[in-house]
Amino acid sequence: MTRARQSSLGRRRFLARAGGAGAAALLGPTLLGACTRVGTGNTFDRIREQGYINVGFANEAPYGYTDLATGELTGEAPELARAIFAELGVPEVRGTQVQFSGLIPGLLGGQFDIVAAGMSITPERCAEVAFTDPDFLSRTAFLVPEGNPNGIERFDAFVDDPDLTLCVMNATIEQEMALSQGVPAEQIQTAPDTPSAYELLQTGRIDAVALTSISLRWMLDQRGGPFEVTEAFFPIDPETGEEVVGGGGFALRPDDHGLLDAFNATLAEFKESGRLLEIIEPFGFSEQELPGDLTARRLCEGA
Repeated sequence: MTRARQSSLGRRRFLARAGGAGAAALLGPTLLGACTRVGTGNTFDRIREQGYINVGFANEAPYGYTDLATGELTGEAPELARAIFAELGVPEVRGTQVQFSGLIPGLLGGQFDIVAAGMSITPERCAEVAFTDPDFLSRTAFLVPEGNPNGIERFDAFVDDPDLTLCVMNATIEQEMALSQGVPAEQIQTAPDTPSAYELLQTGRIDAVALTSISLRWMLDQRGGPFEVTEAFFPIDPETGEEVVGGGGFALRPDDHGLLDAFNATLAEFKESGRLLEIIEPFGFSEQELPGDLTARRLCEGA
């Protein structure tokens, strides 16, 4: 068995441990409540004809957010979407903001045509939507008080100390990771967005925020404070000892094959030419976050 296949199987087992009641909590009643799917295999033709595409975002900087100074949608994902769709003959990108947990239901319900929010590609999400190939690698880290007084480096710190409280954004991969690593649900507090998570840490109501290291570095740079970001990591599957590699991309409805193929082809060109890094670097991404030849297929485990 190849190493890539071992990692894929490990990823399935790792994320499956967040299933059952935990998965119901993660996905929420809206997603589990049989939201109406929109059969829109002609989305690509429609958006080219109308001259714009509407994207869903969760106001999580630096992935996709509203610039308070200008009121404009920006961030790594919207700016990359603008560049790719311009190449595809769609000159305008419009945005609809929802909570992170509402992104997939909003997409499937036709509220918008693509999710541009730095969404991690997981097997569970792949069962609901189609993903573009990843445009970045997503390593996890913690935002903690300066000096890291509780020694928080991995999720097992919360398993070992029942007095510690972890904050995650609802329905994110970090919430799945925490549960699958054995962090009790009563030690996990959810926040609707990154400003709320920061404020919980600032007021001492939690001991750490778990997000991608990219998000946390951006938050610390923008907000400051007596905090630090721990070393970034891919979690280890305890059964296989393999890293559970994560990457993020854009989510589309499963029927939008033409749009998916065109997007992936342009994204591949951007990776090859170096344009991808040029677009995402201003939002705190570096060469370390480039996905290389990692594919959505691998992250979806061959689905």
